[in-house]
Amino acid sequence: MTNGMRFGSTAVAFTAVVGVLATSACRDLGSNPPPAGGPEATIVEKVENLVGQMTLDEKIGQMTQVDRGSLEKESDIRDYYLGSILSGGGSSPSNNSAAGWADMYDRFQSIALQTRLKIPLLYGIDAVHGHNNVYGAVIFPHNIGLGCARNTRLIEDVARVTGEEVAGTGIDWTFSPCIAVPRNERWGRTYEGFGETPELVSSMAAAAVRGYQKNILACAKHFLADGGTAGGEDQGDAQIDEQMLRALHLPGYRAAVREGVGSIMVSFSSWNGQKMHGNRYLLSTVLKGELGFQGFLVSDWGGIDQLPGDYAQKVEASINAGIDMVMVPSRYKDFIPTLRTLVNQQRVTMARIDDAVRRILMKKFEIGLFDRPYTDRSLTPRVGAADHRVLARDAVRQSLVLLKNENKALPLSKGLRRIHVSGRNMDDLGNQCGGWTITWQGKSGMITTGTTIFQAIRNTVAAGTTLTTSHDGSGAEGADAAIVVIGETPYAERQGDRIDLSLNTEDVATVAKVKATGIPTVVVLISGRPMILGQVLDISDACVAAWLPGSEGQGVADVLFGDYPPTGKLSHSWPRMMAQIPVNQGDPSYNPLFPYGYGLSY
Repeated sequence: MTNGMRFGSTAVAFTAVVGVLATSACRDLGSNPPPAGGPEATIVEKVENLVGQMTLDEKIGQMTQVDRGSLEKESDIRDYYLGSILSGGGSSPSNNSAAGWADMYDRFQSIALQTRLKIPLLYGIDAVHGHNNVYGAVIFPHNIGLGCARNTRLIEDVARVTGEEVAGTGIDWTFSPCIAVPRNERWGRTYEGFGETPELVSSMAAAAVRGYQKNILACAKHFLADGGTAGGEDQGDAQIDEQMLRALHLPGYRAAVREGVGSIMVSFSSWNGQKMHGNRYLLSTVLKGELGFQGFLVSDWGGIDQLPGDYAQKVEASINAGIDMVMVPSRYKDFIPTLRTLVNQQRVTMARIDDAVRRILMKKFEIGLFDRPYTDRSLTPRVGAADHRVLARDAVRQSLVLLKNENKALPLSKGLRRIHVSGRNMDDLGNQCGGWTITWQGKSGMITTGTTIFQAIRNTVAAGTTLTTSHDGSGAEGADAAIVVIGETPYAERQGDRIDLSLNTEDVATVAKVKATGIPTVVVLISGRPMILGQVLDISDACVAAWLPGSEGQGVADVLFGDYPPTGKLSHSWPRMMAQIPVNQGDPSYNPLFPYGYGLSY
């Protein structure tokens, strides 16, 4: 909420904030009547009154989440009493602007409010480093870089601003923060986690939840041990004992629950062969029981489909394990009658259904959806706002890690006669944003608005400095210094898994060609994880890990030219060679190229 109200984590906290919710101006009032129980009723009383009026089909509808692109008809929102819609990566309206999203959201919401009980939709989206699906939104560094900043206030501010931009499009709920603890950099989602230690992840998780839930509902993900699978395989199997599971992967969720996180997403992965979507012990006994989680559990995209058995058995196992809302995302016309039949056959109890619906409705009341179901249009122009970009630029500066700086190659003087800028990633906004940007996997090119690293360099140097460029390093002869921007191109889950993290041969050749001219050579690495640097580290004069900095490349130039000293500290141990992966702080024989927490300054 724009008034700074934070979400509580218990029913007592829910009732305590009802007065704040009643007066908050976060959402337009719209035409929705007061919910059952009257305006003076507590949230708990309102939920109980509403659940008592609901049919089984209305309850199952609340437990069903459908991707917007999979709706056969928009009227299905009303006819199937759908409780939630989402936009998966790249599932955008034809008008991919803030106003276009708000228009779509309000249209969907108006259909939901045509139902008998007028229960509003909860709309979810993967706003994981800014409101990254929306053209023109600010794109923040991915979490791996934010973890290097070691600044919980920064994390909270980034999440708060992201939440404000999400709310500006009407959307109520982000599938973030990812609080995985990545233990093997082969994993294609390594960049979505804050770092390799549970201590770092726990502090960042708490800060992110605080920030998001000033405006929208947060969702910690993916429960549990998605970053601990064998070989770093996405959706793989965490082959560890319970002591290790609890020591490494549970602390972040404990911290998020303590901060009142409203929802948690279940992982595609398994623990010792058992799919998490069907693990009643971890979902219900540990998370809801032991940790006291009061929010609701949502499945991942079609995650229940990976459970064994026929479809009815998959639905039965997932709901009985403790999942409250199922991200179908397209099989809603299969899921709804299947769950209805399971209840009628008493394979799923009505008590389990009512528990799930209560948890979902609690959050809808808590964030003020019943009073303010439509977009607060005063927030829509804030998407991509200048002050948000200032924060993102600062996040970039704080996330950079200086790995090497021989002969004081950095900081560069702004008044050099000529600087040669090279590399595949020197002038590519899409590459520096990475995956989960506009589309699911991300893509190269000027995919949204922002400042590339080359543009930032051009903005920074003195008027008399000449900048020359080439992608392959040619033409560097005679320059006073060179900046070579190399590294990865965008990827996301599954497609980002790698057996070999060596640098691209084209990148190595570019650095070698530039260095052969004898000029000071500064390498800037754009990547979602530590890479095997090999000879590039040996031949460069300075090397900076810039991670995936997002839309505000000016923050990179701020560090290169000394306007901001490098302060980032590695959130991952940096391997010498592939044979060394996985390498993590605390290993019995720990000998990385750069240890966890390493980072030079000027």
